[in-house]
Amino acid sequence: MNKNVLITGTSTGVGFESSILFAKNGYKVYATMRNLKKATPLNERIEKENLNIELLPLDVTDINSIESAVKTIIQKDGKIDVLVNNAGAGFAKTTEQATEKEIRWVTDVNYHGTVFCTQAVLPFMRKQRSGQIISITSVGGLVGQPFNELYCGAKFATEGFMEGLATYVSEPFNIKFTCVEPGGIATEFMKSAVEKTTSEGQLAKGEYLPIFEKYLAGTQKRASESEVQVYQTGQEVAEVVLKVANNENPPLRIRTSEWAENITALKTQADPDGTKLVSQIKNNFL
Repeated sequence: MNKNVLITGTSTGVGFESSILFAKNGYKVYATMRNLKKATPLNERIEKENLNIELLPLDVTDINSIESAVKTIIQKDGKIDVLVNNAGAGFAKTTEQATEKEIRWVTDVNYHGTVFCTQAVLPFMRKQRSGQIISITSVGGLVGQPFNELYCGAKFATEGFMEGLATYVSEPFNIKFTCVEPGGIATEFMKSAVEKTTSEGQLAKGEYLPIFEKYLAGTQKRASESEVQVYQTGQEVAEVVLKVANNENPPLRIRTSEWAENITALKTQADPDGTKLVSQIKNNFL
C-alpha cells in the first residue's frame, strides 16, 4: 500500500509545491487549506497531470476542523503515514505595536496549529507503530530577528515542541520528527506578511522607524547582492521536505539552503542535525 501524506496550507508556496511533488513520487496526498475557494490553481494541476491528490478543508486554528480532516483520512485509508505541518504566516511588527489579537493570531497559526494537528494524528501513528511528522519552521526558529520577534517566538516554540516529542516518542513508537528550516522564501508567504502588517498601520513608527528603515534597506541589499541566494522558491523547499519524508533516519533539523546554514551556524555547529542533543536528553532523563 502506498504511503499517504497530510499537508496543511497548500493553496500556495511550499504547501502547494509539496502536494504536487509528493503526488508525483507515489504518495496519496491529502492537500488541505482553510479556504477551498483558493484551490483553483491546485485543482488545475491535479486535472492536468492526473495527480493523486484529494483536497480537504482544514483550518489549523480550529480544532474541530483539524479533527474532521483527520477523521476523513482515517475513514478512507485507515492510516496517516506522514503529516507535514506547513501552514503558517509571517508577521513583522514591533511588540509594542502589536495588538493582543495579532499576538494570539500569529501564535495560533504558527505554533498552536502545529501542536493540534500533531495531537490529532499521533494516536493513529502510535497504534500503527510508524509515522513521520515534518514541521516547516524557519531559520527564525533558531535565530531571533528584528521586527520578527513574535513570529520567531512561535517558531522557537515549534522547534522545542518537536524536539521534546523526539526524545520519548520516536524510539518506542517508530514516529520520526523533523523541523525543516528555510531562510527566505519567494512565495505568497512573504507578500502576505507585508500586506498583513502594512494594511493595519506602519510596520514601525516613532523611535522604531529609523531602525526599521535600516533593517528594510539591509534586507533588500542582501537579496540583490548576496552571492549566496537568500530567497528560495517554494519548489526548492518542497524538494527538501520530500527528501526528509523518504529518509529512513531523518534528522531532527535540516536547513534548506547555504544561506540558512550560514545565518544559523553559531546555533547549530555543535550539533547540525539535532540528533546528538536528542540522544543526550534521552540518556539524562529516560
